[in-house]
Amino acid sequence: MQQLPDEQELVARARQGDEEAVALLYETHVDSIFAYLLYRVPSDSVAEDLTSEVFLRMVRGLPGFQDRGLPFRAWLFRVAANLLTDHYRQHGKNPVAPVSEEHESDDTDPFDTVAREDEQFRLRLAIGKLPQDYQQLLLLRFVEGLPHTEITQIMNKSAEALRAMQHRALKALAEQLESLGGAP
Repeated sequence: MQQLPDEQELVARARQGDEEAVALLYETHVDSIFAYLLYRVPSDSVAEDLTSEVFLRMVRGLPGFQDRGLPFRAWLFRVAANLLTDHYRQHGKNPVAPVSEEHESDDTDPFDTVAREDEQFRLRLAIGKLPQDYQQLLLLRFVEGLPHTEITQIMNKSAEALRAMQHRALKALAEQLESLGGAP
């Protein structure tokens, strides 16, 4: 998703307290922020709570926001990443897919970060369109990194059935990604 042509104007209006501009920024970015957090927390409800907090921090931070020529979304993802770090520090757990040191570096190109986030968002959308058992298998295998032997126990399937299901799930995922405009 590219920066909206009038997003700089929206940000400027939001910084001045324009509630409509704040609402438009929220509507534009809420789905991608939620998807970003959902891959990294154990439940939808935690992702929803964190997403709400990101946008509360957005509203509080808008008066001091400085436009550095980057998409506003890059700033929101930084807020989300920092919030996620705070969340796991407070709860003493590790995120499902931790933000790597590379992403934290000042040398990282923010446009590359946004592009990676777009790819993750498309992947999340595509996975969400698959049957529940395909979703579970793909997330256990490729997001959680569990071995087939463990997944067979979790899903109560034989190794052969699991391999066949994985093949079908990957094929269905590729079709969904193609319908969304390409694979990540």
